[in-house]
Amino acid sequence: MGIYEELQARGLIAQVTDEKEIRELINGGGARFYIGFDPTADSLHVGHFMALCLMKRLQMAGNKPVVLLGGGTGYIGDPTGRTDMRAMMTPETIEHNCECFKKQISRFIEFGEDKAIAVNNADWLLKLNYVELLREVGPHFSVNNMLRAECYKQRMERGLSFLEFNYMIMQSYDFLYLHEHYGVNMQFGGDDQWSNMLGGTELIRRKLGHDAFAMTITLLLNSEGKKMGKTQKGALWLDPEKTSPFEFYQYWRNIDDADVMNCLRMLTFLPLEEIEEMEHWDGSRINEKKQILAWQLTALVHGEAEADKARDVSASLFSGAGHDENMPSTTLSADEVPEGGIELLSLMVRCGLTASRSEARRLVQQGGVALNGEKVTDIAAVCQADQLREGLVIRKGKKIFHKALLGE
Repeated sequence: MGIYEELQARGLIAQVTDEKEIRELINGGGARFYIGFDPTADSLHVGHFMALCLMKRLQMAGNKPVVLLGGGTGYIGDPTGRTDMRAMMTPETIEHNCECFKKQISRFIEFGEDKAIAVNNADWLLKLNYVELLREVGPHFSVNNMLRAECYKQRMERGLSFLEFNYMIMQSYDFLYLHEHYGVNMQFGGDDQWSNMLGGTELIRRKLGHDAFAMTITLLLNSEGKKMGKTQKGALWLDPEKTSPFEFYQYWRNIDDADVMNCLRMLTFLPLEEIEEMEHWDGSRINEKKQILAWQLTALVHGEAEADKARDVSASLFSGAGHDENMPSTTLSADEVPEGGIELLSLMVRCGLTASRSEARRLVQQGGVALNGEKVTDIAAVCQADQLREGLVIRKGKKIFHKALLGE
């Protein structure tokens, strides 16, 4: 089985421009491909996970990855899937975020001579002459076709700015530049980028008369058709300072039963034969599957030692054997805890366990909150400073644990 057939079997391929040519190219290790990452934050998140895994799979099959850091396109902001315009970032923030991205991506693919390279589109986009760009690139884009593109649909409802309208042209120009200067012949990306990617292949054909290819990968959705990777605190980050290895492990350990096999196929590097065998496991082994998934993904992002630690902490918590120093925690300052203590509802919000006091109140009323193993039913419960100095373990539902501490 070639890498193309494996990607198909794992359900990773959404759309391709030229299937026969792409199949031959990547199966033969002849793809010089790129994936772009716009530096919208100082950490990658699970939304980038499939692209990172795809780069790793293709590199293992002999293809050459080019990581495109969007130091230039970050000045504009991708309107895809947005109902509002992205906040403008300073040049310093964009540069910092790009450096953070490259460091994280190096955990997935190998950089070096004749291996992967990283480039930043700020190096060419910020030097463009506007009139020259209009003359060289503008004639090859139909405004009518651009307005029909999926990436603009949501923004059109609220009002699409001229700034954002240029994003497709910038991304297409990236492909042209990378093709001319780095020999890039393929672009990969999320399925929501299809219109932008077609713009690049068409620009290369019109300007140079060359063939270039595009393939989109399936978006990571749950069984209800919603994007995966959202937590109570927001995105599921790959930076351990933003989402701890234990929290990362717990996210996958607690996903819906209906999503487990799909995630094993699409995200892990377990052999397909092994995954297919797990399809036939008795239903009583669903938790075993989740533990395998959680360990595999945590090891991929944070290393095997952290994955082992997260697994052991999880097992300790759910066996009732006590808690561990590696449990996610929040340290409060003395100013945050009045002499009479802090209300439980406020503490839960402060720890990121709920988004609001009203949500915390509902959880308590429904019997979904425990302190140090004891269920709490009083919505007026107060947590004392002495409890916090020792470390107060809050359990939300059956599977989410968090330690609240009082700092010096």
